[in-house]
Amino acid sequence: YLQWMPDSKLIPEALVRKSQEARNQAYCPYSKFRVGAAVLASNGTVFDALKKCCNVENACYTAGLCAERTAISKAVSEGHTSFKAIAITSDLEDRFTSPCGACRQFMREFGSQLDVHLSKSDGSYKLMTVEELLPYSFGPEDLRTGENTVGNSKLTQQ
Repeated sequence: YLQWMPDSKLIPEALVRKSQEARNQAYCPYSKFRVGAAVLASNGTVFDALKKCCNVENACYTAGLCAERTAISKAVSEGHTSFKAIAITSDLEDRFTSPCGACRQFMREFGSQLDVHLSKSDGSYKLMTVEELLPYSFGPEDLRTGENTVGNSKLTQQ
């Protein structure tokens, strides 16, 4: 995997390129919809094509994994739980690749301010945050240990 210097400025285009490389590893015999992701951990480690951060389909569709969840799970399995950015790429030419609802919630576990680079196959991208993709989300702070969690949603707060 790639190591960025923690104090250096990440070039979003480089993260998008890494997600494009990861897309080439996709296992998608059913949908033929290749997706790659590259995630930047807070310490500068990038999980990308070398870690095979791509979608992995299964004949039982619901058992498949999206590229975003694959990338973040690989990072977490190696001890990283704080992230700065993620880039997502597919073969779409006419619109930006956006994460599915399950991936938005999965990313939300690690922060609502994570930068998400939605890209097209030509490398152009649109920057959004998890909060913009999943407003009024449910996250770890909504689970208060030892308390009744009903009503803890941000929607009910004054």
